[in-house]
Amino acid sequence: MIISRTPFRLTLGGGGTDLPSYYSKFGGFVVSSAIDKYVYLVVKRRFEEEVRLSYSITEIVDAVDRIQHPIVREALRLLGLRDHLEIVSIGDAPSNTGLGSSGSFTVGLLHALHMYGGKNPSRQELAEEACRINMEILKEPSGKQDEYVSAFGGFVCLNIGRDGRVEVSPLRIPAEAVSELENNLLFFYTGIKREASDVLQDQQSAVERDEAGSVEAMHRIKEIGFKVKRALERGDVTEFGNLQHEHWLAKRSVSSKMSNPLIDKWYRMGLESGAIGGKIMGAGGGGFLMFYCEDTRDRVRKAMVGEGLEEVRFRLGSEGSKIIINL
Repeated sequence: MIISRTPFRLTLGGGGTDLPSYYSKFGGFVVSSAIDKYVYLVVKRRFEEEVRLSYSITEIVDAVDRIQHPIVREALRLLGLRDHLEIVSIGDAPSNTGLGSSGSFTVGLLHALHMYGGKNPSRQELAEEACRINMEILKEPSGKQDEYVSAFGGFVCLNIGRDGRVEVSPLRIPAEAVSELENNLLFFYTGIKREASDVLQDQQSAVERDEAGSVEAMHRIKEIGFKVKRALERGDVTEFGNLQHEHWLAKRSVSSKMSNPLIDKWYRMGLESGAIGGKIMGAGGGGFLMFYCEDTRDRVRKAMVGEGLEEVRFRLGSEGSKIIINL
C-alpha cells in the first residue's frame, strides 16, 4: 500500500500568466506557495482483478477505458497499469474552490502510482507528467502553476518560457515575513463552487482575442508578480498587501467571470473594514476570498462572518508531494 500527501497552493503573484494563451506569446512568471491543506491518494493491490476507485463516488470497472474519472483513467493509461488496483482519494478541502486541487490530485496520484510500480520520479517529472495529462491529453484550459507548486512545495517562483518549459527557483522570503503573512492573511470560504475550467476558458479566449485590453491586463499581472517577489524577499509584507489589491483590479478586467456582484460586495466590505488588499483565490468566480490585514483583522473577520462566510486558517510553505506510507 502506498499513500501520497500532496499540498494545495496559494498564488502570491502573477496568477494566470501560466496559461498557454499568454505564456506561449510572452512568457509567464508566477510566485506561489504550497499550503498545509492536502490531498491524500491511497494506492494498493486489489485481490479482485477489477479496478476500484473511491472519490466523491465509487467506481468498480473491469477495464481502464471504462473509468469515468478522467485523470485516473489517463494516469493509468500513461503508466501502463490495468488491473488489480484500488485507489482512494481524501482531500482536506473541497474541489473547485481556487486551491489548485486538480493539479494536486494529478501529481499525488502519479506519485503514488509510480511508487507502486517501484519507481521514484523527480519533482520535475511529476509536474510535467501531470501537466501533460491535464493540458495535452484532457485539453483542460489550465496552466502549469498548480502541478509545479504541488510537486515542488515551499515558496517558489516559476519562470515559464514561450515553449512551455518551466524553470523553478525558490522565493527567498525571510522567516519573519512568513510569520507576518500567516498572521495577517485571512481566508474565508464563500460557499460558492465553480468549474475553474469555465472561468479559465473565458480568460484564455479573452487574451487570445485581446478583448477590452485583456493582454495589457495580463502584462500588468506579470509585472505585479515580479513586484511581489521583490517585496517578499525584502520582507515588505505591507507592500505585498497593496499589490494584492492591484492584482485584483487587473484580474477583474481580464474576464467578466472572475467576479460577480456578491463577491464584489464582500471585497468592498473587507476594504471598508480595513483590509489593505485581497482577491478571490484561483481562477475566480468563487471558492476562497483572501484579505491582507494588519491591525484590522478582527473588524474584517466580523464583517465576513456577519455575511455567513467561514474563516479557514492556512499555513504557508508546506513541503511538496510526499510518500508518507510505503508498505
